[in-house]
Amino acid sequence: MKTYLVGGAVRDILIGRTPREHDIAFEASVAHFLQANPSARKVGKRIDVYLIGNVEHRPVQGGDIRADLLQRDFTINALALEADGTLHAHPDALADLRASIIRPASPGALMADPVRVLRAARFAAQLPEMSLAQETLEAMRAVAAAGYLAEMPCEQVCRETLKALGSPAPERFFISLAKGGCLQPWFAEVADLTGVPAGPPAYHTGSAFDHTIDIMRRLAGDAFDVWLGLCHDLGKGTTPADILPRHLGHEHRGEEAATALGQRLGMSNRFIRGGALAARMHMKAGRYDTLRPHTRVDLLLVLHHAGIIRNVWNLVTADSGIDHTATAMAELETILAVKLPPSLRGKGPESGRMLREMQCMALAARRTEPDGASGERCPGGPA
Repeated sequence: MKTYLVGGAVRDILIGRTPREHDIAFEASVAHFLQANPSARKVGKRIDVYLIGNVEHRPVQGGDIRADLLQRDFTINALALEADGTLHAHPDALADLRASIIRPASPGALMADPVRVLRAARFAAQLPEMSLAQETLEAMRAVAAAGYLAEMPCEQVCRETLKALGSPAPERFFISLAKGGCLQPWFAEVADLTGVPAGPPAYHTGSAFDHTIDIMRRLAGDAFDVWLGLCHDLGKGTTPADILPRHLGHEHRGEEAATALGQRLGMSNRFIRGGALAARMHMKAGRYDTLRPHTRVDLLLVLHHAGIIRNVWNLVTADSGIDHTATAMAELETILAVKLPPSLRGKGPESGRMLREMQCMALAARRTEPDGASGERCPGGPA
């Protein structure tokens, strides 16, 4: 039974990268493969895919390895390596690798599996030195025009998106989808940002989409931070035309848009909640030094309890260029150190009100210190 290392692992070896995944193709019947590998576990539902350890194995398609390579997604992945070092390649694979081009392995490759549209965009994000060929963009547009994108399984869309968010150039995922006319229907809220001014000329240039792309670029390296960057200004996509270029109330509209996007993609609760909070809180957090004590207390505690406080300050730094992280974290520590005396505990909502008042007073007192701002009166009740 002949086996081959195939796909992205071979590509990475050829371009000098360390492969992150290893996929094996075998030239044999499934029965023969299972007889030789009784521990193999089937994981594919529609196609024969078997796991041995963490390595996927699947039968060669089309009868032999040459036919198999012609049926793959992109030429740069249509590669197979034998154990003795013999390389098999799609006729255009090596030339496209040298030219750093992402091109379909066949004219109908994307139509055959619309998820490959997302894979094209994801490869653009993971391999920023490479560019999408014109025929790739044309094939993406054809898939979108045929309405096939809506039929993609949510789980696959989510998986490709998460991989893209964690890539070296995550913004290229959305740039590529936009160029290929493939933001709809899965990323409708992102599509709405195109052509909308980011804000008044004194503060922003370009579109809200351009601004979001820039923020994602600055946050590259952490998938969750990048997601917050993607979500933070989604509310600008639904700003009434008669108030543009201002975006009054976009943080509230953005909370709804970020929630809708996260739910549609099947993101985890942490991503859905984080994106919504980033949209709702980023404007307030960006003005942190001007906030009254009770507002700072509420903001810090919401972000702390959601477990995203540092992520939001990373977003604010990328968005405004001002880093409030050290101040915010020090003030959070001050808040968390405040404890109700035993005599004030166990009084229900009244205990909560008194604790909040004490936390406000602690922040106000902290800002009267020589290295802080002047103190402010703390309201005792909810803001």
